[in-house]
Amino acid sequence: MAQYLSTDKKKITATRYTAMKASGEKITMVTAYDYTMAKLIDMGGVDSILVGDSASNVMIGNATTLPITLDQMIYHARCVANGVKYAFVIADMPFGTINSDVNASLHAAIRMMKESGVDAIKIEGGAPIRPALEAIISAGIPVVGHLGLTPQSVHQLGGYGVQAREEKEAEQLLKDGKMLEEVGCTALVLEKIPAGLASQLSKELSIPTIGIGAGSGTDGQVLVGQDMLGMTQGFKPKFLRHFAQVGDVIISATEEYCRQVKEGLFPSEEESYN
Repeated sequence: MAQYLSTDKKKITATRYTAMKASGEKITMVTAYDYTMAKLIDMGGVDSILVGDSASNVMIGNATTLPITLDQMIYHARCVANGVKYAFVIADMPFGTINSDVNASLHAAIRMMKESGVDAIKIEGGAPIRPALEAIISAGIPVVGHLGLTPQSVHQLGGYGVQAREEKEAEQLLKDGKMLEEVGCTALVLEKIPAGLASQLSKELSIPTIGIGAGSGTDGQVLVGQDMLGMTQGFKPKFLRHFAQVGDVIISATEEYCRQVKEGLFPSEEESYN
């Protein structure tokens, strides 16, 4: 909200998240993966910044999120945390780090919190990882859940299509959402599911829901920063809106810089030392 920008420059916390839902204030979330971008987005007044494992695609150029490692995610999360004063910073736990091995999962989560300086971690999945979630939350680590399209399961899901359209899948998603609330998750990301289902679950849960491709009935929205800013080329799913065309600006500025250097117009005498 605009009011937040001018009157409340306090650090966003997990408890503030809950209070925002209770008051009906929509929650904003954008991804970032480096210090400079995180600092600018934070200055723009976003409530939360997600250091997504989408860094695998956006920053490294991998086809999926699966290849990125815990060490790489800690690096990106540390960069973001260093640039943020106000936003609630959440880091994705990458593929393979949270599983049926509770001790290994807890160790990975503790590493992320200690070495990156983020405020919370995000974990994909439902019932199968409940024991790991309980151990991590019991250790005092705020956890944001993630249901619907879970990109780490892309091969199992058979692609990036809309999830939980069938009644059985929808029932399981509702059940998993309530389980995540029960074990103590701070919030829940709902990705690429029918808007009606997302709205229903949002009403039934006391924890905030953050949607991406899940309609307007969730308690907040998240977009990948580079997508929101129009920096990615040839990617325009139905749910994405470009709020700027920064990619075009970067290309244009680079072209002009190259032109002026080649024509001897940069640097000028005023830009040179005597």
